[in-house]
Order: sequence, then structure tokens, then C-alpha cells
Amino acid sequence: MVTVLRILARRIVLLVPLMLGIVLFVFLVMRFSDVDPASAFFQGANPTPQQLHDFRVQNGLLDPLPVRYVHFVGALLHGDMGTSALTRAPVLQQVTTALPLTLQLTFLGLGIAVVLSLLGGVTAAIYRDRLPDQIIRIVSLTGVAAPGFWLALLMIQYLAVDLGWFPTGGYINPADSLTGWLKTMALPALALSLPVAAQLTRIVRTSVVEELDKDYVRTAIGSGLPPRVVGRNVLRNALINPLTVLGLRVGYLLGGAVVIETIFSLPGMGKLMIDAVQNGDPAVVQGVVLTTATGFVVVNLVIDILYLLVNPRLRDAS
Repeated sequence: MVTVLRILARRIVLLVPLMLGIVLFVFLVMRFSDVDPASAFFQGANPTPQQLHDFRVQNGLLDPLPVRYVHFVGALLHGDMGTSALTRAPVLQQVTTALPLTLQLTFLGLGIAVVLSLLGGVTAAIYRDRLPDQIIRIVSLTGVAAPGFWLALLMIQYLAVDLGWFPTGGYINPADSLTGWLKTMALPALALSLPVAAQLTRIVRTSVVEELDKDYVRTAIGSGLPPRVVGRNVLRNALINPLTVLGLRVGYLLGGAVVIETIFSLPGMGKLMIDAVQNGDPAVVQGVVLTTATGFVVVNLVIDILYLLVNPRLRDAS
């Protein structure tokens, strides 16, 4: 336990320069974009050149880039992401309003992907080179090749419009109706998770097959150990590689939520960013990107911790 805490503390310390680098990258990209924060703030108001100049002076837009970066980081540390040019509301307020829905969609999709990949991958490994394995291979290959937005459109057409089983879009808060929430989130979560589930299924199958071919498994089976004991150890060792890939796939889920939320008219981070891009609201775009990047880093930290728990050899070596 002490070893795990020491490794965890080391990983958290390494996150500091990583997050500063992410903030620097986003800061530079937004500063070199064609969108002028002063013009965006006064959009539709026909400001005079003096008003634009005064705004830039008051907000430090004429300071050197290093000075602006230091002020930007200081503001972030105090929870200040800026002000929306469109609504005049704090960006942090808009982000905290939209973030819960995106987290619901992302982790619901992640849960579906993990369950489907474990069921499909383990089944394919047990029945390798037989009919179930061949069927799962074809389905997983199709899922890998199918884009999430295309699956979303197909689901809307056949499951929502033609059959009427699900709504075509919108969102119902789970506090108001759990059944309504499940109906509004089912299709978006499936569209988001199926490509990830297809990729993970192939990785789980390969890992389980490799583990089943190892000598300790044959020895355990030959010694008469119960199948549940053998299966538990095989699955635990086989999950090491899929866990590594899962951390990377979370980034896909967070990024894919942008498109999926737009298709299903879900008021999450994706729709917030799309609206901000269309309306020329750079502060909101910047806030959404930073929040998404931070979420990706935090989730990968959690995956690293799970990786340490699953792989005792790595923990002992560290």
C-alpha cells in the first residue's frame, strides 16, 4: 500500500509540468487564432477604435505573451476562465453547467464499451477459430470501421424515427425521470461506445488467447484447479494490455462526445463548444478545451492506478 501511494504521489507531481504544457499550448493556439477577443466582446455593437483599445488595455491584451501567460495561469488557479463574449457570463459557470451531461455520456459509453468488449473478447478467446470467434471478429471489424456519427444517424433513423423506441434527441434530467434519462442517453451512449467496444474486443481476445497458451494455465488445468480459479487469474493477467489502451480510448470518448452531443441536441460540452465556435466566442472555446484536456489527464491517472493494482510486477519494480 505504501508503494502504491509513493508511486501515486510521483505521478501527481509529474502532472504539474504536463498541465502547464497543456495550458501553454491552448493559450498559444488561441492567441494566434484569427478571432480578436475585443471584437468578439463588442460583436454587433459597432465599437469605436478607442473602445477596442481601452478593452485591450484593461484585459492585458497588449502585454507581452509571457506576461499574459502568467496572468492567464494565475486566473485559472483562482477558477477564472474568462467571460463569455456572447452571454457576458463567466466561462466557468457555463462549463460547470454543461460538464455533468458530458461526463454522464462519456462514462455511460465507457461502461457499455467495457462490458461489451469483455463479453465479446473472452467469448472469442474461449471459442477461438470456431464459429462464435468468427462472428465476433466480423462484428468487431465492422464496428472499428464504422464512425460514431454514422452509427448515430442510423440509430436515429431506424430506432427513433421508424420504430419510435427512443427520442430523436433532447435531454431529460435523471432527477426528473430516470426512465426518461435512460431513453435520451441510450442512443448517444451506444453510438459513442460501439467503435471503442469493437477495438477493445479485439485487444481483449488477443490478450486472453496469449494468456491461455502460457504454461502456468496448462499446469493449473492439469492439476485439477477449478475453472473459476484459473479463469480469474487468466482474466486478471490478460486485462493489463486492454487497460493501457482503455486510457487512450477515453480521449476518443471525450472528443467524440462533441459530435454526438450535437447530433442528439444534448446540452453538454460538445454543443457548448460548437455554439462558441459558430458565434465567435474564444473564451468559451478555450475553457471547454482546457476542461476536456484536464479530464483526459485525470482519467489516464486513474487508469495508471488501476494498471498498478492489476500488475503487481510493475508495482514491485517501481
